[in-house]
Parts: sequence; C-alpha cells; structure tokens
Amino acid sequence: MKADPPDRATEALPWLAGPDDALLLAGADAIARGAFRQRVRALAARLPQAPFAINLCERRDHFILGFCAALLRGQVTLLPPSRATAVVDEVAARHPGSYRLIDTDDGSLDGLRVDDASAAATQPPTQWPDEAIPAGRLAMIGFTSGSTGEPAANPKTWGSLRLTNAANMRALHDMSGAQAISIVATVPPQHMYGMEMSVLLPLLGPFAVHPGRPFFPQDVANALREVAPPRLLVTTPVHLRALLEAGVELPPLAAVVTATAPLPVDMAALAEARYGCEVRELFGSTETCVIARRRTATETAWRLYDDVCLNPQAQGTRVERPALPMPVWLADQLELVDGGRGFMLRGRQADLLEIAGKRASLGDLTRRLQAVPGVHDGVIVQSDVGDAGIRRLAAIIVADPELKDSVIIEALRQAADPVFLPRRIIRLDRLPRNETGKLPKAAVDALLGRP
Repeated sequence: MKADPPDRATEALPWLAGPDDALLLAGADAIARGAFRQRVRALAARLPQAPFAINLCERRDHFILGFCAALLRGQVTLLPPSRATAVVDEVAARHPGSYRLIDTDDGSLDGLRVDDASAAATQPPTQWPDEAIPAGRLAMIGFTSGSTGEPAANPKTWGSLRLTNAANMRALHDMSGAQAISIVATVPPQHMYGMEMSVLLPLLGPFAVHPGRPFFPQDVANALREVAPPRLLVTTPVHLRALLEAGVELPPLAAVVTATAPLPVDMAALAEARYGCEVRELFGSTETCVIARRRTATETAWRLYDDVCLNPQAQGTRVERPALPMPVWLADQLELVDGGRGFMLRGRQADLLEIAGKRASLGDLTRRLQAVPGVHDGVIVQSDVGDAGIRRLAAIIVADPELKDSVIIEALRQAADPVFLPRRIIRLDRLPRNETGKLPKAAVDALLGRP
C-alpha cells in the first residue's frame, strides 16, 4: 500500500460531523453538536498564538473542546504519555512555543482553563474564514507509553486520523448498526486508544460520548445509566477485571471493547456471560492505531482491518495502510492465517526467551501467572543477570496474603519448563500501572533495583 497522493493532502475536511441537533455529549449534561460548535469557536478565539497545545484536560468533554479549538486555530495538539510534571515539562521542552490546556484547580499544573462553559457560551460566536481542515494538516502528536523504554513521538495528520476512524467505524458497524450509540470510556483521551474510541468516533460518526472518565466500578455503572441505549463500554482489562470483581450491576450493554493489554480468555467469557453482550478486543499501537480485532472468548486469531497489510519478518512486523505515510515496524512477532487476513500473536521480539536451548515468551508466562488462583495481578520480567550471562526471571504480583510463594512456583511448574520459573517473587499491594493498565519500564526497573 502507498500513502495518499499529494493532492489528497490539500482536501478540506470538516472537524465535526453530523447535524446541529444531534448529540455529541451524552448523559446528564448532554450537548448537541450545534451548541458544541459554538463553544469551540468561542474557545478558539481565546487561544494564544502558538504552534502547539499540550492538552492535559481530564474530563473528556473538556479535552474534546480543547482539541477541536486547537485544530480550528491550526495548532498541533500534544498528548504526553503522563500528566506527571517532569514528563509534561520534557514534552514542552521538545516543542518550543507550546502552551497547556487544563481543567483542574489542584495547583499541580498551570495553563489555560477550557472548562468555563458558561463564559464560552455567552461570547458572540466567531465565524472563522474556513472551518474545513486540510487533510494534510498535522493535527496531533501522540507519544508511546514508555512501557518498553523512552516515549516516542508519533505525528498524525487530520486526514490520517479520519482514515483510521473510518476503519474503526467499519469494524464496529456490526455492534451498533445504523443506530446512534452512547460511549462510556474508562481510558484517558490522551492515549491513542482513548483518542480513537472516545474522541474521534463521536466527532466523526453517529456516536455520543459521556463527558467524564469514570474510574471506580460504581462510577462506571452510574455513567452507563446516565446515557441512553445502545451503550458501548470502552475499557481496559484492568478496569474490566475490577468491574467483574466488584460485582456492580450494569445497565444493558450493546458491547464492550478493550485494549492496551492482553485480555485473558476466561475474563472475556465471564464478562460476556455477566453482561450479556460481546466483548471485543482491539489490537493496535500508537504508531499504527487499531489494526485488528477479535472476540477473545471464542476466537484465538485476530481479524485484520480491511485497509491493513502485514509483512511479518524476523525482526518484527511491517505494517502498511493508507493512513500511514510510510510503513511502520512493530516488535510483535505475528503469524499470518486465513490467507493473510488474520494473524496469531506469537509474542514480541524483546519478550522472547531462550535458555538452555528452550524457548518461551514473557507474555505467555505472565498469562499463566495471572491464571494462578489467588493471584489478582502479576507480571513476569527479566531481572538480574545470572551465570553465563543469562537473565533470571522475577514475578511481580498482587496476591492473597495466605498464598505462599511455593504454591505459585508449583502452579507455574505445571505449565512451564523449570528453566523459566521466576527466581524472585516481589509482592505489592498494587502494581504501578499507568492510566491504561500498562507497566512503564522505569517503574519495573525501580522495583528490580535497576538504574
């Protein structure tokens, strides 16, 4: 596949789809698209002259408002992988002339507040000379999570975001059909998965999104009750596990989608039985956006999106699609099936282990660790270097206090070769996962005492 021809980059595309009376924000504070357009124009008039806007808004409606206003002004939105001061400062230093959009008064951040809806609504509407956005305009720069090292920048044009959104809409069509669907998302909009599923879908399709970002199980249940059916829950395996363990009652769901970490088969099956709907797992990355899906409870192979072409090689997998200006390399080891329209995930190059001529993957070992009764969360990692330069393995877990280390090791022994058993077990009250459920490499290094 090749990138779009140069003339496509100048094509003018609207930044918000749908008629003025259709809902964009759902729930108790529902907002129609016409009223939202006015708020965006008013905020855009207040923005400073600058090339970059760092969007740190926590509420989804404030984030979308800031993103659209910056887009209208021709500014590039920067999405740091964390709101930690040091991380935000680093992103700002790498992008001179940037300013920050915020919606909190906790004193931890300085910037332009975007949540004064009453002020924005009372300002006279600003008519911009051209509210269509050229497809080739740089709209945002997302950053990888840092789970495998330093966060890397990934620029996205407005045209490429619209192409990936169209692919997502085609892939979700069987879940929603022609009906307008209400989205409740637990993932932050600054993450690419959250951006795709809870920002671009409502901006460019027949979806309305709940304005908040519920975190605790009861908050998720309350948010779902606030929005009209059919309802789509956009979440992660960590949040889905918390919902299932809490046992809170949810209103009827059309579907659940999840990403950012592997979804265990038994959890997917339990969620489908509990909530009476399909649980669909999405596969993607900040670099590629979502490229595949599967119904994890019943499918082992991933079904590739219709605009994506994969070329697995020894060092990883090359991904091509019209939304990408050039092929992207992923570290994932994939095996094509179904004539190239599906694949099996065999692990990541960095996760593959070879000890004493035997092979395993950290991902598979982690999955088996998490399946041990009494282990609530856990991960297998490479720790210190032992004899012959071989890295030993460690298990970092959250588990019942009465569950002995020896029982965990014996359970793993039934599923893995002894050379792959962890030499250390580190117990925590909570794994230092980020907002999307991933474990940053720096956090794991700190636990292992690595510099």
